[in-house]
Amino acid sequence: MIAVLCGGVGAARFLGALSHVVDPSDTVGIVNTADDTVLHGLAICPDLDTVTYTLANAIDPDRGWGLSDESWRAMEALQRYADVRPQRSVAAPTWFNLGDRDLATHFYRTARLGEGATLSEVTAEICAAWQVRQRLVPMSDQRVSTVVTLADGGDVSFQEYFVKLHHGVPVTAVRFVGASEATLAPGVEGILKSAECIVIAPSNPIVSIGPIRALAEVDPILAARRSSVVAISPIIGGAALKGPADRMLNELGHESSVVGVARLYSPVAATLVIDPVDAHLAPAVEDAGMRAVITPSVMSSPEIGAELARVSLLAASVQ
Repeated sequence: MIAVLCGGVGAARFLGALSHVVDPSDTVGIVNTADDTVLHGLAICPDLDTVTYTLANAIDPDRGWGLSDESWRAMEALQRYADVRPQRSVAAPTWFNLGDRDLATHFYRTARLGEGATLSEVTAEICAAWQVRQRLVPMSDQRVSTVVTLADGGDVSFQEYFVKLHHGVPVTAVRFVGASEATLAPGVEGILKSAECIVIAPSNPIVSIGPIRALAEVDPILAARRSSVVAISPIIGGAALKGPADRMLNELGHESSVVGVARLYSPVAATLVIDPVDAHLAPAVEDAGMRAVITPSVMSSPEIGAELARVSLLAASVQ
């Protein structure tokens, strides 16, 4: 069994690539849920849904999130209420787009959670409905929330920072509210301890992988089996392919490079997979405490993605 620590788009693409290398039923994706939010009374799990839709070949390939062939009539209809909404009301927000077909997933999740089901149970049901063969589990069934402190001193939820503010404002801190009390979802501790290897997907190390590591059980388990943990750098040539990872690293006092990533991951992973564009930084990665493995990591084709997955597993001595 291969365990993968997952954020959103990058992790989803890596899991898709991994399915060409190992039997999908032998893979477990442990997915960040600190990005989750409630809007319109609906429980929304952006990372879980992005991974699910990608593995179901239903994702919108251009946006990298949401469903393909989507319509937006419900969101358009909400505009009717913009002029009558009281000033302090948060009713009917339209800054976070939810497609008409995508709404069905949130309706189902919200209703099942309201019936007392756990997020792990509901996630398994949603994956079954989409015929996803890889097992996906939330990092925790308990609520953990990423809170971003902006340079102007205000705190916002991650989705407000990422979507409403277009992740275009500087940040000074990130914290994971509830992480100190939350525990891993049932079975996840055993998965982390028994997996042949653990891959840290090419996701934002601060706000995608950081919340998983913030759970008390995780880092000690990873550190204890560090030689079989391999991370894939989401930073290539000093920049993130998607999202604010490069800016967040800089703003929070880290280096936006594979070296900066290595410094974050070296306590829990022995190997960092880096792109050839960063080959000249391999000695610095090793000085930071990680073995550098060089292979193309921009998953621009199924073949490149599959090779990235193959190399990552070999780096952890999985044949």
